[in-house]
Amino acid sequence: MKWKIFVDGQSGTTGLKINERLNLRNDLEILSIPEEKKKDPQAKKDYLNSADIVFLCLPDEAAKESVTLISNPKTKVIDASTAHRVHPEWTYGLVEYEKNYREKIKNSKRICVPGCHATGFILALYPLVKKGIVPVNYPITAHSITGYSGGGKKLIEKFETNQDKISWKSTRHYALNLTHKHLPEMTKYTLLSETPIFTPIVGNFYNGMVIGIPLYKKLVSKNINLKDIYEVLSEHYANEPFVKVYEGNNEFLEEGYFDPTACNGTNMAEIFVFGNEEQFILLTRLDNLGKGASGAAIQIMNLLLDVNEETGL
Repeated sequence: MKWKIFVDGQSGTTGLKINERLNLRNDLEILSIPEEKKKDPQAKKDYLNSADIVFLCLPDEAAKESVTLISNPKTKVIDASTAHRVHPEWTYGLVEYEKNYREKIKNSKRICVPGCHATGFILALYPLVKKGIVPVNYPITAHSITGYSGGGKKLIEKFETNQDKISWKSTRHYALNLTHKHLPEMTKYTLLSETPIFTPIVGNFYNGMVIGIPLYKKLVSKNINLKDIYEVLSEHYANEPFVKVYEGNNEFLEEGYFDPTACNGTNMAEIFVFGNEEQFILLTRLDNLGKGASGAAIQIMNLLLDVNEETGL
């Protein structure tokens, strides 16, 4: 038996990557609407309801619309958009969030893929808030530098066609109104009572990313040091195949510099604990197109199909 899979929104960056990974599998039947029927609403509805699993790789409003077309109670949906990430009836698809979270995902029919920035942020911070090391009202700030593929086709085109201009060879801050679309999930799933100040930066490289969270020792639990933070995170993610925790040191730097692309092509998220006696910084490195998007989606699918979680990853 082959599971029937339908990707709604196959032309976007995430949809293309998901299809690329799916096409390497021999245990799946990939449903694809013929070119002449792509604008036929009934045809789309038929495909959505014929699939065992549907991936939604669409803008938020289009994703919501597609969900309304699904009437088959057996069809499970994995939504890569922002539309449902804090919706109470949807399961947040960060597999490593808690040890029992895999079962929650397996028993769900509506799962959302976490945002790429949110993935790195939550993985690093949530265990520390849960343990009471970081207070829920801590004035968290975070920054992220990411490859331009995270902005989709339009941003990819802008970077790749403007490399003769100095301004496009540099890094660029964005979301400077401090209302980035990942903030609701970043706040909810770290249990914070205050919305973090988050400053994302897009870099002049295709994929890869690092999310950084600085912490003052005097504002967290007393007597906590770098080693303690490392041990809390290591315990939380013990035996996780796709999350690794490291004590930050020069071994992981290139002449003092940290490489945001070292996880590219993988589904890994690597958490590093750097700093000194008074100040700490947590860095989470991942591929924004891997663990930050298509890889996470495939990991969720594997759980739903009850196959080895690492299949295809």
